[in-house]
Amino acid sequence: MTARRCIPWPDKRLRTPADPVDAITDEIRAHWQDMIDTMEAMPGVGLAAPQIGVMLRLAVVDASEARGQAVRMANPEVLHASVHMRPHEEASPNLPGLSALVARPRAVTVRFLNADGVPEERDFVGLWATSVQHQIDHMNGRMYFDRLTKLRRDILLRRARKLAG
Repeated sequence: MTARRCIPWPDKRLRTPADPVDAITDEIRAHWQDMIDTMEAMPGVGLAAPQIGVMLRLAVVDASEARGQAVRMANPEVLHASVHMRPHEEASPNLPGLSALVARPRAVTVRFLNADGVPEERDFVGLWATSVQHQIDHMNGRMYFDRLTKLRRDILLRRARKLAG
């Protein structure tokens, strides 16, 4: 397939909740492959379909050391989140050159349709958990900086405007 261009913030699609996926089709599989190619080209540990302008609840995550272990998810939802938080420096190819420390639950249990179209529940821990939650935020029309305090968010967005200059 092919690496796709990530739409630039403040494109309104990044603030729009994505539509659910009814079934896993060849078109969905093609989107997932493009998303994996795009994620690898960044390089990154996850990508949600809205980031490339596809307004569907699709995500791919690969936080493995060796790579090539991408989990394909449709309609992911967190069923359970750890009370223990894990801070991680997060960024987005939709807002290049910027990042911020965001604390999210260290572990999550997520239900999603897998590549075979079968509902699956899986536990994710550490960077995997952070990435899955980050992608779900994208599908809900949220960016990582929405999880910052107003002051930190304003500073980051001022820097973004300067970089876009």
